[in-house]
Amino acid sequence: MGLTEIKARIAEAEREAGREPGSVTLIAVSKVQPLERVEAVLEQGQRIFGENRVQEAAGKWPAFKARFDGVELHLIGPLQTNKARQAMELFDAIHSVDRPKLAHVLARLAQELGHCPELFIQVNTGEEPQKAGILPAEADAFIAECRALDLPIRGLMCIPPVEEEPSLHFALLAKIAARNGLAGLSMGMSGDFERAIALGATHVRVGSAIFGERGSG
Repeated sequence: MGLTEIKARIAEAEREAGREPGSVTLIAVSKVQPLERVEAVLEQGQRIFGENRVQEAAGKWPAFKARFDGVELHLIGPLQTNKARQAMELFDAIHSVDRPKLAHVLARLAQELGHCPELFIQVNTGEEPQKAGILPAEADAFIAECRALDLPIRGLMCIPPVEEEPSLHFALLAKIAARNGLAGLSMGMSGDFERAIALGATHVRVGSAIFGERGSG
């Protein structure tokens, strides 16, 4: 499919939803993609990328950042507290703030380092036991706790259950964000980003539709 077509589909989804052109940020999910594919997308002008693991990003992106101006990195995978310092130094945004312990570690590091990436709180909208994220019923209190720590909470993120209609989860996330005065909604992936945009997504995370399936030739 490729970057050009994805950008065109995002623009069309913005129009259909009555959204301002350019109101949706495309995060190209480059996790475990071969370096040559990432380089090709950089050459096409994409500058915002998503990674799942701190270690993988640390091994991949310093060299690209030295060659390409304006690269912005978003951590979209789970963050262990022992990797928090490295994550805060490497990423421009973290989409997976999902528990009080991590929030307190990030707050301490923000004071120590004098800066903090933009943060999104991950909400486990499907209440799946195996998935990270704060439960919807606990989201309001956790958002308040993060704000009390002076963390720069930009918005919320979710990954809907694979077998369920994602629009229900996007609508729930948007409702939680609205009642807490949060503008950012990180939701929607390769198969459902147009539905996410219709329901207010500000950031969509698209990987295979841009790069091709991981592991294919």
